[in-house]
This record gives sequence, C-alpha cells and structure tokens, in this order.
Amino acid sequence: MSAISVGQAVVLGAVEGVTEFLPVSSTGHLKITEGLMGIPVDDDAVVGFSAVIQVGAIAAVLVYFRKDIVRIVSAWFRGLRDREERHHHDYKFAWWVIYATIPIVVVGLAAKPLIEGPLASLWVVAGSLIVGSGVMWAADQMGRHKRGEDDTSFKDAMLVGSSQILALLFPGFSRSGATMSTALMLDLDRVAATRLSFFLGIPALTGAGIYELKDALGTGADAAPLAVGTAVSFGVAYASIAWLLKFVAKHSFNAFVIYRLVVGVALFGLLAGGVLDS
Repeated sequence: MSAISVGQAVVLGAVEGVTEFLPVSSTGHLKITEGLMGIPVDDDAVVGFSAVIQVGAIAAVLVYFRKDIVRIVSAWFRGLRDREERHHHDYKFAWWVIYATIPIVVVGLAAKPLIEGPLASLWVVAGSLIVGSGVMWAADQMGRHKRGEDDTSFKDAMLVGSSQILALLFPGFSRSGATMSTALMLDLDRVAATRLSFFLGIPALTGAGIYELKDALGTGADAAPLAVGTAVSFGVAYASIAWLLKFVAKHSFNAFVIYRLVVGVALFGLLAGGVLDS
C-alpha cells in the first residue's frame, strides 16, 4: 500500500481505536486525519485500509465484553431448546439485538450509493458533528437517568438500534453518539446507555467489517501497514472502552459535546480555507 506508510498506519490505527466507540465519530476523524497527512481518502487502498483496521476495534469490543456475550448467546441457545428459559432477560435481550439490527442493515443496503456518494462529503461530517453535539447535550439534560440495564425493554432496543441509521446516513453524527443520546432520552442512566450502545453496535459493526473486509483485501494493500494499523486499533480501542465506562459513571457527556463542536467548527474552517478537500 504505497498510499500509507507504517508510521501513518500507527497514527490512523490509534485514531480509529480512540474514536470508534467514543461519541465523536470515527469516520469523521479518520477522514480528517488522512486529509491532514496528505493521504488520498478516495483511493481504493485507503478505503480498504480503513475497513480493515476497523475490524481491530470490533475485535476489542468482542474481547472486552466476552463474558457478557457468552452469557447472552448461551441464554439464547438454551431458550431455543427450553421454553422455561425464554422468560430470562438475557434470552429476550438476544432477540432484541437481532431485531434492532435489521433497520440499519436494510437502510445500509438500500442507500449504499447515497452513503458512498454525496453523503460522504466532509461538509456533511462537519455539519453532523455540530448537530449531533446539540442532540447529545439535549438528551443528557432532558434524560432522567433513572433506569438501569436490567430495565431495558424491546422498545428501548428497537429505538436505540434504529438510531444507528443517523450515523450511517450522516457520517460525523457518530453511531455511539446517536445510540447513547437515544438511550438517554429514554431515561436510561449513562452507564446503561453506554453499555446498550456497545451491545447493539456489535452485530452491526461486525457485519459491516466482514462485508467491507472482503472488498478491502482485494485492493492490493501491503501487509505491514494493515497488520500494524489493526493491532494498534485493537489495543487503543480496548483501553478506550474501559476508560469510557469509568468516565460516564461519574461525568456527564458535556466534554464530548464541547469537543464535537470545536472539531466541527474547525473542520468547516479547514474546508472553507481550502486546507482540506471535501
């Protein structure tokens, strides 16, 4: 991959790892970083590289929540065999995650030309960062934060899962930002909202990663940058997940709101000044 060096792969892997699960938009940050480093963002090899290193971040969330995932999947299989097991929350939750993933899959396939075309503009990213920050601030202020993870319902899962469509159509809005904001509006507390965002994102992110990976591997990418970027993405994403869960237990989302506003405004300035190409 002549477009990306090993050194640049380290930087991009770190950016992907930090931003994939924080409510700040990983897609937007990757595009901005690539643009600032002079990397051709529309090059097939670069697009493929971004898809592959995302798999590292996805692997991190699978490893971090492995005990929860095993418990939920085990409950689902037990429920398929035994009617009595179907009353357990984990069995129901497994189905909710499956159902809640369907809307984003349908929209993703139907709107693919639009998503990869005009909506991929950095102007859209900048606007979505700012609008999304307003939504997050309002959700954090209006939410009563009185419901825990065990209080989640099918309605919660469907609304939160469907909100991922916002990030799909408007890169910069942030999948994590959309899902966490929706969960807060449903009065979940911040930790429950964050964990629900992770669980509902697992099938969507895994499916998208596998779908894009098959195309990415055919772009002629060099093995060294791919391996380094993916490894860095995994390690940084794992640390980012652990930090985020501790942070939201004691703090509001205001820090993310302010950060998104600053980045959005700065991106508008860079685009208007011709420093970055949309």
